[in-house]
Amino acid sequence: MTPNDDYAFVGDPPLLKPEADEVHISVSFTWDIDEGRHLMSAWKQYYPIVKLSGPAFKADCNEFNPGFYVKHGVTFTSRGCNNNCPWCLAREEGKLRTIDIQPGNIIQDNNVLQCGYPHIGKVVDMLKKQRLIAFSGGVDSRLLTDRIADDLRGLSIYQLFFACDTKEAIRPLRKAIFKLSGFRRNQLRCYVLLAFDSETISEATERLEQVWGTGCLPFAQLYQPPDRYIHYSKAWRDLARTWSRPAATKRLMSVYKA
Repeated sequence: MTPNDDYAFVGDPPLLKPEADEVHISVSFTWDIDEGRHLMSAWKQYYPIVKLSGPAFKADCNEFNPGFYVKHGVTFTSRGCNNNCPWCLAREEGKLRTIDIQPGNIIQDNNVLQCGYPHIGKVVDMLKKQRLIAFSGGVDSRLLTDRIADDLRGLSIYQLFFACDTKEAIRPLRKAIFKLSGFRRNQLRCYVLLAFDSETISEATERLEQVWGTGCLPFAQLYQPPDRYIHYSKAWRDLARTWSRPAATKRLMSVYKA
């Protein structure tokens, strides 16, 4: 999701520096705040105004300018979330509120289906003019209705992400995938949180296999708390790597079938 235009940079100032009046440094995760402060000092050597902010600082996000801090094509139509999942930082953005819809083919809302159908209908109308559409922010399987499923079939969907962070999420995920009959496994992805709340590797593996069994492709993510960075064991890292790379996951499951 990192911007890829000529005025977007990652890390320290390059040898050939662009002309600019000010520099904005956006930090997404709290464990990168120190790196953000380092970059602020580095860029201040060459530019008079350097601003440091971003989601890691709980900055207000009540509007969206396409191309700012995310690559072109990414769009947000709402901010916040009304859920209060203990592992998720979306709650830090406050309660859900809709914002002006800007064109884009990658929907990055925390919980777009929570917005209600009038707003979702407007999003769908905007997406009818887009191709290679991705719901990368994730779709709440509990909120997927037959009407919304029909709307999605009329769009040029590249990837649609769900989430299955607990054992209790398997059943609504299975129901949601059933509503989307006609979609291929490669189109239906699912974020799967691992290692939260003392979960064991065997428990995580079982849930990943269950997600695969629903007909979608798991995308494993190791839990990281907001106040520190956990260095996981090789066994955990190997599990996450296998189940976050489609080719490795499909190879593993083909061996199981054999």
